[in-house]
Amino acid sequence: MGIIGINDIRTGNALKIDDELYWVVDADHVKPGKGQAFCRVTLKNVDTGQVVKKTYKQSDKIEEVRLELRKCQYLYEDNDLYYFMDMETYEQLLLSENMVEDKKDYLKEEMDVELLMYGEKSLGLKLPTFVNLQIKKTKPAVKGDTVSNATKKATLETGLEVKVPLFVKKNEVIKVDTRNGEYVERVN
Repeated sequence: MGIIGINDIRTGNALKIDDELYWVVDADHVKPGKGQAFCRVTLKNVDTGQVVKKTYKQSDKIEEVRLELRKCQYLYEDNDLYYFMDMETYEQLLLSENMVEDKKDYLKEEMDVELLMYGEKSLGLKLPTFVNLQIKKTKPAVKGDTVSNATKKATLETGLEVKVPLFVKKNEVIKVDTRNGEYVERVN
């Protein structure tokens, strides 16, 4: 933990405010022509998922929380709880659906991920940059469809929908970028 000023607030930071942990969802740094600089921050409570907005002045000091990354393997989901196994201790850790959010669309069993830890408490999930997922449903290619950069929708094994090139078929495995949910390439 450390005390930071408003210039150090960034999206993705973890902050401790009134003994509660928050993620910085958005940080808008404003430097008006007259007066002091300030930062408008959108925060999400780690435990409740409640979103709040705060404005910090240049003189404010904020407590930043340092998080540790722990290598884990995704096991399964049950009743909106996601179970992971620590690769060193074999201990089971879990995250609520509110903590996993839209990352659940990239999770498949036995996948290696990293959990964000605050002491012994798991707070969130860091996915690999690319994941390989199988196409479960897409329209077949039609002979003569050769327009460059043309795409179609495909539903993947996790339920995620992505746009893929026309030549990609059902049951093929593709590489998907977890940062933006876009098709990268076919995997053989």
